[in-house]
Amino acid sequence: MIVAIDGPAGSGKSTVARMTAHKLGFLYIDTGAMYRAVTFKALEKKVDLSDEAQLVELARDSDIRLVGGHDGALTVYLDGRDVSKEIREPVITRYVSDIAKVKGVREAMVLLQRRMGRDNNAVLEGRDITTVVFPNAEKKFYIDADFAERARRRHKELLEAGKDITLKEVEDDLRNRDHIDSSRKVAPLKKAADAQVIDTTRMTIDQVVNTLLTEIKDTAH
Repeated sequence: MIVAIDGPAGSGKSTVARMTAHKLGFLYIDTGAMYRAVTFKALEKKVDLSDEAQLVELARDSDIRLVGGHDGALTVYLDGRDVSKEIREPVITRYVSDIAKVKGVREAMVLLQRRMGRDNNAVLEGRDITTVVFPNAEKKFYIDADFAERARRRHKELLEAGKDITLKEVEDDLRNRDHIDSSRKVAPLKKAADAQVIDTTRMTIDQVVNTLLTEIKDTAH
């Protein structure tokens, strides 16, 4: 079974997808982490971010593996190296949407995502999972929350990770990412017509996870 989850940055979909996959014993595929890994590699190698041909070549040549732990945590390996912490740095967040909108980069990552999900029960989350990557997924969800709550959550997450960043900086970054994600020409963020929309603004993570689990188990039966 493929469970596909889309939604904007800060909606809580990564945490929800990870916990849902863990409870079901499914493979968790964090597609955003894959784009972050490519972004990290591009910055580390000082690739010209305006050179799409270089970015596409880099994405195609990258060995990205996602490994779930017993506690539900995800380890991201890039060319055999654990980059799980590095890809969460604010500088990666600043550039990832620009790199993720490059057509050839998305094509390379979508191929990898389909390969990962094809032979497994999997939960995938991202921006185009229900519309592009797995449009025939058995279960589709669109997880959202209002802007102020998404910014608050992201700011809290970054502070807890030891980042020195203001709420205003998070809000500015979120607005920029929302604009890029929803307006890009290739696979923009949008709600699939048959996706179940869940507004998490006033829900706890556990409430959201339980909602998904109930829906998924109803379908499985």
